[in-house]
Amino acid sequence: MHLNSSTALVTGAGRGIGRAFVDELLARGATKVYATARDDSSVIRGPRVVPMALDITDTEAVDHAASIAGDVDVLINNAGLSTLAPLATGAPEDIRREMEINYFGTLAMVRAFAPILAGNGGGSILNVSSVMSWLGMEHSGSYGASKAAVWSMTNSLRIELSGQNTQVTGLHMASTDTDMMSGFDVPKNTPHAVAAAALDGLEVGDLEILADDDTRSAKANLSGDPAEVYSQAVRHRLP
Repeated sequence: MHLNSSTALVTGAGRGIGRAFVDELLARGATKVYATARDDSSVIRGPRVVPMALDITDTEAVDHAASIAGDVDVLINNAGLSTLAPLATGAPEDIRREMEINYFGTLAMVRAFAPILAGNGGGSILNVSSVMSWLGMEHSGSYGASKAAVWSMTNSLRIELSGQNTQVTGLHMASTDTDMMSGFDVPKNTPHAVAAAALDGLEVGDLEILADDDTRSAKANLSGDPAEVYSQAVRHRLP
């Protein structure tokens, strides 16, 4: 997928990785970028940027976006939410909201734009997921569950949309320096490094992009014994 002269739509473009995607797309020669956010005043302005207010959990808003952006050939599903809700004790409304935004909102965008991509030659979809698709942590259990759902969705969509020549790619990364991770004092990727790695992979046809060593390690450990991966939990269980 050549991004030069492409027309892209980025969700969650007001800050963090989403804003970095807009910058990187413009730098690679995209003709037009629809930069969307719930509050479109937060997105950058420029001659090739079309700001658009969009709440991906609002079906009417998603359909309206699709009616405007009929020239899109790259869809980047970046919008997401973390409430830091644990699964066993977190507020049910937080857990449901994460799933509504991270999974159902992303799916709504795919369903609205897949016919547009087909009509424009196939194009590409990039779904932003997380290392937590594959790695459980004491915090953010519901976020991880929602991103695991995005991983599974991405794998299935890759098959479903292959007949229309649409490339479906998943992006996974560990801690990245965004507002979502501002309360964690850990080493972090930069948003632009993640966006650049993602678009590099998209251009060469990668179907899964692992943006850092921590993510590559977590993916490799999927075949490992859970008793080793989650050794601390096993120790707590033993008498």
